[in-house]
Amino acid sequence: MSHSIVVIPGDGIGQEITTAAVQVLQAADAKFGLDLHFTYQDAGGTAYDKYGTPLPEETLAACRAADAVLFGAVGGNQWDNVEPSLRPEKAILGLRKGLGLYANLRPVKIEPALVDYSPLKPELARGVDLVIVRELVGGIYFGERCESEQHDGVERAWDLENYSVPEVERIAKLAFQTAQLRRGRVTSVDKANVLATSRLWRRTVEQVHAQYADVELQHLYVDNCAMQLAVRPAQFDVIVTGNLFGDILSDEAAVVGGSIGMLPSASIGAQTSLYEPIHGSAPDIAGQGIANPLGTILSAAMLLRYSLHVEQAADAVEAAVRQALADGYRTVDLWREGCQKVSTEAMAEAVAARV
Repeated sequence: MSHSIVVIPGDGIGQEITTAAVQVLQAADAKFGLDLHFTYQDAGGTAYDKYGTPLPEETLAACRAADAVLFGAVGGNQWDNVEPSLRPEKAILGLRKGLGLYANLRPVKIEPALVDYSPLKPELARGVDLVIVRELVGGIYFGERCESEQHDGVERAWDLENYSVPEVERIAKLAFQTAQLRRGRVTSVDKANVLATSRLWRRTVEQVHAQYADVELQHLYVDNCAMQLAVRPAQFDVIVTGNLFGDILSDEAAVVGGSIGMLPSASIGAQTSLYEPIHGSAPDIAGQGIANPLGTILSAAMLLRYSLHVEQAADAVEAAVRQALADGYRTVDLWREGCQKVSTEAMAEAVAARV
């Protein structure tokens, strides 16, 4: 069975890191007979320069028809003065809407070779392996809002937070299914002591949990969860939460690993899902061959696991990254004395050789 993958390099270092990830995917294809087929599309500032829009219809149509999308990054200083509705970042927002990407999965796993890179003490960082499942298309970011109005003689602004039962059910099911692939524990994060939406969230998560007796469920208030991520992050397996809390907690968790260049993500849709590293386009280092491709390569491993359902191949890619790090290969962002400093291309070759 063949698999079609749309690759969107985007801007900045996007071309370099997606090229590296495709090389590793091709190594997995050669080993496991996956029959992968890659096509390339434009998005972001690069697309704006060519077509006058950050997300051409042809790109969106190709993504809808594909089995998965591998995305690089968008943005750069040269597009700072573009009209806001045409900025490069609108491409990723358009893809979320156009593909119905309702959930963001962000794993944070500290490889043994990188424990000392974490800002946390080694005894706290060791063993961290968690996934944050963030609801992506609801909540306060997508609610009604007022930028300015007069109320009792003073100016005010407001944003409306709301969630429906089906929205919460959908994200909760994904969290429990993700936990079944891992260690079987879900932490649902809310603010149910204050917010009505959080009380609905908690009730609905508990109702969905009844369908997953093999998964353990606990609830934490968001402030407690933020503290626990700093003092005992290894306790977590899967964290599920809404859009606003997920935005904040996933950025906090990203710091635990010590390098943003290592972190992958998946945006899950009802049909086509999108995979990208969490770092930006890094225009200051674009074209120099020094970008860390491991976040994108690990995103490709997630693509294999969640979209193509080839668990063995996904495991092989992740193991290859782990071995390359254990063997001392480092891009410049991770390099220390005693390690081998390598380019983006050389790191991709090192991982591909170990698949």
